Amino acid sequence: MADAPVGGEPPPPRRRLTVRRLVGLDRSGPAPSATVAGAPLNPWTLPNAIGFVRLALIPVFLIVALSSHDGRDALAATLFGVIGWGDYADGITARITRQYSRLGALMDPVTDRLLVISGVGVSWHFELLPRWAIAVLVAREVAMLGIARYGLSHGVDLAINWPGRIAVAPVMGSFFFAMCGLGGFAKVLLYIGLALALTATVLYLRSGIRAIHSPSPSSST
Repeated sequence: MADAPVGGEPPPPRRRLTVRRLVGLDRSGPAPSATVAGAPLNPWTLPNAIGFVRLALIPVFLIVALSSHDGRDALAATLFGVIGWGDYADGITARITRQYSRLGALMDPVTDRLLVISGVGVSWHFELLPRWAIAVLVAREVAMLGIARYGLSHGVDLAINWPGRIAVAPVMGSFFFAMCGLGGFAKVLLYIGLALALTATVLYLRSGIRAIHSPSPSSST
């Protein structure tokens, strides 16, 4: 089912699907109305089918990876890569078919977080990557949860910034290449991802503090 209006409001005019928008580089404009709070879940879409497969493969990946000898396993790495790249596949599919849904908007970040947690667990268990760097990554994620909750309690919604968006690829890549046995390259990717993620956290804090301390429109009138 394509993007539909919510609450009887007329749908916004469709924007032309450029290459930048197709691959997710152009995220300007409002979110599709079918993905916002209050919209029906609408689970039966092609992008959600990809999402269900991604979610179902995570326990399979963990079983294969943790039952391997040292975590460097071709099948485990392949599964991890398929689940990770599936995020781009369902996003592109949604933009092509315009089959947006509230369930997809909720499910995708949960699946991504579970995949990162799985990669962290396998890499920590077999010490595929420096544990201090993994610990910093985990601490950053916990801090971001706290920052997000604090922001929401003060009426501030932190939008994803570009360093945070870009950081996902090298972090995910570090787990993948570590499982492929390319430890040196995996470490470089992890350090790059950490640097970007920490930069994003500083930007989140700065924008959040500014939003909290800026006068509201009602108070200035």
